[in-house]
This record gives sequence, C-alpha cells and structure tokens, in this order.
Amino acid sequence: GSRWGLDGSEAILKLRALKDNGDFEEYWRHHLAREHERLYPTADRHGYRPTA
Repeated sequence: GSRWGLDGSEAILKLRALKDNGDFEEYWRHHLAREHERLYPTADRHGYRPTA
C-alpha cells in the first residue's frame, strides 16, 4: 500500500472529500488557475503598471 506522512494523508482526505461531494472539477479549475498565476505573474499583479 501507499504510505504518507500526516500532511500527505490530510491532502488525500481533502481530495477524496472533494470528489465524494462532487466539487472536484470546480476545485481543480481553481487550482490550475492559481498555479498559472503563480508561474506566470502579470505585470499589474502587484498594483503597479509599467510607464515606459
């Protein structure tokens, strides 16, 4: 079987709950959008715009 530490097992339980409640697809879209923002930040993300 698989082995996880406390953090990993909590993450698995949360994912299983999302799936069982029918919320996984919405969660996954949200997760992918946040990950995209983290990896590819926009210039105005921090409240400023370039003036050049």
